[in-house]
Amino acid sequence: MIDRIDAVTATVTTLTARIGQEIAPLQAEVERLSTIPGVGTHHAQVILAEIGADMSRFPTAAHLASWAGVCPGNHESAGKHGAGTTRKGDSWLRDTLGEAAAAGSRTKNTYLQARYRRIVTRRGKKRALVAVGHSILTAIWHMLTNDSDYQDLGAGHYLNRLAPARQARRLVNQLHQLGYQTVVTQTQ
Repeated sequence: MIDRIDAVTATVTTLTARIGQEIAPLQAEVERLSTIPGVGTHHAQVILAEIGADMSRFPTAAHLASWAGVCPGNHESAGKHGAGTTRKGDSWLRDTLGEAAAAGSRTKNTYLQARYRRIVTRRGKKRALVAVGHSILTAIWHMLTNDSDYQDLGAGHYLNRLAPARQARRLVNQLHQLGYQTVVTQTQ
């Protein structure tokens, strides 16, 4: 049994060295993709192995997401829109994006965590993870197309989208629904 474990360990070491040799020309892209929250070196290697570094074959990020099978589904019948399932897509890429999305949703004070929390309350955990994976893939497309670094939008991205007066009205209405009386004054 110990001999079998040693043989498997030797095989893993050999394959890891071979992967390192094959991915060496793309090392800069691997390091750049590893800066995305939740995407580790292994995830970046798998993503680049599946989609490549040349994004000219995908005109937009939506084309890449559709090919990968992480775009939102669409089911329409008789003019009514229902929740559809995602396409089958590339199974290795989908699995890797799922793992990266799960890790990214647990990071603190990041856009990916805010996106996960925003969607999970309405749609559930699995659909929220697919949406976060879609966001990661969109960011990857932009990074590889524009040769740029990852720029996190921040945890307050969704909070800062509303006008301050509108957000204040919404919060006051929530307090009124809970039975509280409020007096709102604006500070300078």
